[in-house]
Amino acid sequence: MTTTNTSKKGLFITVEGVDGAGKSSHLAWLSDALKAQNRNVVLTREPGGTALGERLRDMLLHEAMDLETETLLMFAARREHLAQVILPALSRGDVVVSDRFTDATYAYQGGGRGVPFDKIVQLEHWVQHDLQPDLTLLFDVPLEIAQQRLAMHRDALDKFEQESQDFFIKTRAAYLARAAEHPQRMAVIDSSQSLANTQAQIIQALSARLGIELQGQP
Repeated sequence: MTTTNTSKKGLFITVEGVDGAGKSSHLAWLSDALKAQNRNVVLTREPGGTALGERLRDMLLHEAMDLETETLLMFAARREHLAQVILPALSRGDVVVSDRFTDATYAYQGGGRGVPFDKIVQLEHWVQHDLQPDLTLLFDVPLEIAQQRLAMHRDALDKFEQESQDFFIKTRAAYLARAAEHPQRMAVIDSSQSLANTQAQIIQALSARLGIELQGQP
């Protein structure tokens, strides 16, 4: 029986939020700010991050499937991501910044789709054992703002981005419930504010939660 070695020397930071919350606008900036501190940074994403994960991503984002199949494929991609990218980087002492991780499954498949949370818990324990992010930045905006942002790219939306308002209400509620349940790990970022103010919140979260001071930023 193979077990997952979750011991790590690096830092694991995840970035979450409903589609249209604006997290993607800050990922490259966060990675560059950490690199400016002479840290080795691995910027990655879920689903995806590996060759197999990217093929699964294309299926997950564009093909209709049973809800439990969707959940299982999310964790299959995550297992490969952990084995090939995340765990090796953490063992080297790198900083891993991932665009989404397991909180997204609780929010999208659990909250939005209605997959029972106890099934997600079982898969989480099987796939990642005790590994959790050191910090999760949850980008949050009122849903009308998120919808306005998505409307600007309506011709290129995936199946999740095209979901109903009710789906996003449930997804956002599940994210905020996760943040309330894990206040030491998850920092809620009000991303309805200006770029500079949003980045200031990220800086404060990194300082308060991880003791990382991003000098000269934003």
